[in-house]
Amino acid sequence: MATESVDVLAPSASQYGAWTLDAVLRDTEDISPEVLRELALAGLTLQPTPSQAEYQHVAATA
Repeated sequence: MATESVDVLAPSASQYGAWTLDAVLRDTEDISPEVLRELALAGLTLQPTPSQAEYQHVAATA
């Protein structure tokens, strides 16, 4: 799994109206359990996002 980009968006810039961690991963079909665990430990909620071709989009909100 390679990380293409990671952004932190303020609530005013996020489509979710909350602090958002927005990441794009390459060469993966699913988000690894380790990443999901870390998001949960940080108190973030994973938001449903569509994948595109060889990229997996991950959005998590606080």
